[in-house]
Amino acid sequence: MSKAPDSDKAENGGPSTVEQYLVKDPERFALNMARMIEQAGKAASAWAEPREKGEVRDHVAEPVVDMVKTFSKLSEYWLADPQRALEAQTRLFAGYMTVWANAIQKVSPSPNAEAPEDAVKPERGDKRFQDPEWGRNAFFDFLKQAYLVTSRWASDLVDHAEGLDEHTRHKASFYVKQVSNAIAPSNFILTNPELFRETVASNGENLVRGMKMLAEDIAAGRGDLKLRQADYAPFEIGKNIATTPGKVIGRSDVAEIIQYDPTTETVLKRPLLICPPWINKYYILDLNPQKSFIRWAIEQGHTVFVISWINPDERHGAKGWEAYIREGLQYGLDMVEKATGEKEVNAIGYCVGGTLLAAALALLAQEGDHRIRSATFFTTQVDFTYAGDLKVFVDEDQVAAVERSMSEKGYLDGTRMATAFNMLRSGDLIWPYVINNYMRGKDPLPFDLLYWNADSTRMAAANHSFYLRNCYLENNLSRGTMELAGRTVSLADITIPVYNLATKEDHIAPALSVFLGSRYFGGDVEYVMAGSGHIAGVVNPPVAHKYQYWTGGKPVGDFSTWFAGAHEHAGSWWTHWQHWIECQDNIHVPARKPGKRMKTLGDAPGTYVKVRV
Repeated sequence: MSKAPDSDKAENGGPSTVEQYLVKDPERFALNMARMIEQAGKAASAWAEPREKGEVRDHVAEPVVDMVKTFSKLSEYWLADPQRALEAQTRLFAGYMTVWANAIQKVSPSPNAEAPEDAVKPERGDKRFQDPEWGRNAFFDFLKQAYLVTSRWASDLVDHAEGLDEHTRHKASFYVKQVSNAIAPSNFILTNPELFRETVASNGENLVRGMKMLAEDIAAGRGDLKLRQADYAPFEIGKNIATTPGKVIGRSDVAEIIQYDPTTETVLKRPLLICPPWINKYYILDLNPQKSFIRWAIEQGHTVFVISWINPDERHGAKGWEAYIREGLQYGLDMVEKATGEKEVNAIGYCVGGTLLAAALALLAQEGDHRIRSATFFTTQVDFTYAGDLKVFVDEDQVAAVERSMSEKGYLDGTRMATAFNMLRSGDLIWPYVINNYMRGKDPLPFDLLYWNADSTRMAAANHSFYLRNCYLENNLSRGTMELAGRTVSLADITIPVYNLATKEDHIAPALSVFLGSRYFGGDVEYVMAGSGHIAGVVNPPVAHKYQYWTGGKPVGDFSTWFAGAHEHAGSWWTHWQHWIECQDNIHVPARKPGKRMKTLGDAPGTYVKVRV
């Protein structure tokens, strides 16, 4: 892409010049603006047509109403006392005055005066204001500092509001962050120097490409924006994603059971059954040969079985947690036993798959099914007192609204769940792609992790309602009041050894929440905390030599005390887990090949995982 004549000089440390922001070819620029408007019309049509046909119903009102209610509660505190309100306004005004004084000093600097100190600096890791013009150009510097002063002030209002219950404070902080991220000057062409320069240098061609991509993404979302975070074209499930060889050995209404081919002559006697989340697809554990936990576990001598959940539709609306236990987890145990003859199994549950595994273990203990002899939980919550950021979406009004929405089709559409997850990190997962795709007009790069992230799943109505109410809203599992199959289940009935993995920077299942959940199990618990977050902290192969993990004593007492006394180890926790597994049972037997004892239904990764929203 060509640049305006003086933009190189400005970008490389020279003084900011006006010329780089002036259109050099008005005729071509005007033509591109007309082309952009044409593409904008196509985007508007892609949005409106499904609504005119009744194919799409907007659900924007519910979250907006909840945001207004939350901000109203926050406002009550600050407006109830005139002195308090005046002090808050004074702090904001003082910040603006500092920004204004800095701007005047930059426009008309004294000969020997030092550059003024910024009123507020961006937080560490904030990549939005890296272009030199944000600090060198008085106009853009003023916009940046005014924005940072305002957003920091709004955040402080939440932090210092006394009398707010923790849930309301959590929601207020979340909504303030969303609004702050949305109104950042970096998100708009005329207030972002880099976007401004690119638009002028290309005579607006970037906007034509961007609006075309916007129309395509709205059409792909059938009336809703399906934000593309990567170039998905190079990836195909079973070709270069989820390629570990194996066979589908069982299929129920809600799950396929996959058995993988061995790569060692002998294997551990106890097979390994993995219960992944159904909110995403299982192949996060089999992205590619280098990152695949499944492939690595096979290489360590495990006979690996995986539950691949259905991407539900209206037929599965009444399938609740009991169905997912009977037709998923327990069915998987039956298939493992049929394929290997073994009645003792090691099991792994990941995220909500782990929560289901914990509930199932409590139920099966009462029913006398003791086939699972050890349980490993990846970033799993069983107590939701200090649940992560998803808790902002859960209160009685919001759950009731979701249930009304699901009752129409029997499921929650996958795009709504994907949007919720993206909003948890909107500064990383939404706005950078809005800028890159629709303003710069650039295609995102291929990235297997973001391909998986975009491969969203629907939520069966009964399943999702049970999860929201029994876990996030009422916390019934840790309280011992969850009812399954006519029984009241208790985590204390789980007396088998437990390996409980948390990740330090997890925003979905915080390390504190996982730690506190450990106390409810009835047997020994090995609590381990890995570096990084919900995905990268789990999918961390040893060969990468990345991050670290911490081990310590029993997970009792105060979490900060445990962490202070924990021992830090460099690299991946995978080898530590393998040693723990071998300590439970290290008997080996000849390797088992899929199909030797039963008929197979097709090659891995199966058919359920390929169903897209």
